[in-house]
Amino acid sequence: MKIKSLEKICGLFFCPVGIQAGSDALTTTDPGDPLFTQRLTNPYGAPVSIETARKATAGAIAEGKKNGWTVAVAVVDPGGVLVYFERMDGTQTASSDIAIGKARTAVAFKRSTKLFEEGIEAGRLQNLGLPGALPIDGGVPLIEDGRIVGAVGVSGARPEQDGVCVKAAIDALAGEKAGDKSKEK
Repeated sequence: MKIKSLEKICGLFFCPVGIQAGSDALTTTDPGDPLFTQRLTNPYGAPVSIETARKATAGAIAEGKKNGWTVAVAVVDPGGVLVYFERMDGTQTASSDIAIGKARTAVAFKRSTKLFEEGIEAGRLQNLGLPGALPIDGGVPLIEDGRIVGAVGVSGARPEQDGVCVKAAIDALAGEKAGDKSKEK
């Protein structure tokens, strides 16, 4: 499977996601990437695999542990149906539903939940009334072979910390693909 950065294909927003077709390795985007700034135009694809969902979740959980944050991580398919979920011991119970909500928002609206949060901060209060939207940093779509295959949502820390954990989820997938590439050489 060929993967490349979303910035080259679609341009989203603060979505630290970079599972795309094109290169041999997953790449992680940075906040300057269009992936972090607008809605994706990618079509929906087949659901994210349970294996990929587990690996993304492991990356987010590891980042939470490293920083002393307790988080819940949810991965949903393109229809917003829960594929995988994990909550660290000591995480507030409300974070379970919030993580799922962030993932569902990211997949339904084809963008990072941080985009909605920043819109509200800029005075676009109509973002508060969008049906099914949870406008808080920590949810990003997953893109594979140019298609949205699901989304990851993280909750439990401050929103910007949840965003760091989401980025770690994507980095875990990117690192795995980069490792696969080095084995092929």
